[in-house]
Amino acid sequence: MKVNTKVFGEIEIADEKIIEMDNGIIGFPDLNKFAIVFNSEREDASVAWFVSLDEPAFALPVINPLVVCSEYNPEVDEEALKPLGDLNPDEMMVLVTMTIPKGKIEDMTVNLKAPIIINSANRKGCQIILESEDYKIKYPIYETLKKLKEESAAAAE
Repeated sequence: MKVNTKVFGEIEIADEKIIEMDNGIIGFPDLNKFAIVFNSEREDASVAWFVSLDEPAFALPVINPLVVCSEYNPEVDEEALKPLGDLNPDEMMVLVTMTIPKGKIEDMTVNLKAPIIINSANRKGCQIILESEDYKIKYPIYETLKKLKEESAAAAE
């Protein structure tokens, strides 16, 4: 499938890379087909884009929450995961959306309260809202990513 995206221009998405989100994502229930696209030009492959195939101008930066919050381990109601089908923990991918204010990169945050969970075996996904107050909607990550980048650079020397 060819898609003309806002972030990457025209790209080819293999059918086996399409993620079905039956209920869409929060605020966009009609967007049901997505792909995860990595920016191959960047060394830092921890940030990807969750690109809508229904509305290619719509793309959200996403990251594995463990990259920025190593203790992230929310309790999720099994009922919320039913849209994913049979879920083996080894085939589960968890992403959180990022907010990067224009001109204020140091105010960058992730939403730990509403993760996107994907069953990589059947490419079904859903976004859930966690009941727990342990996780923030705007969890600051700039300093964490800066430290990781510095550690990575030091290790490469």
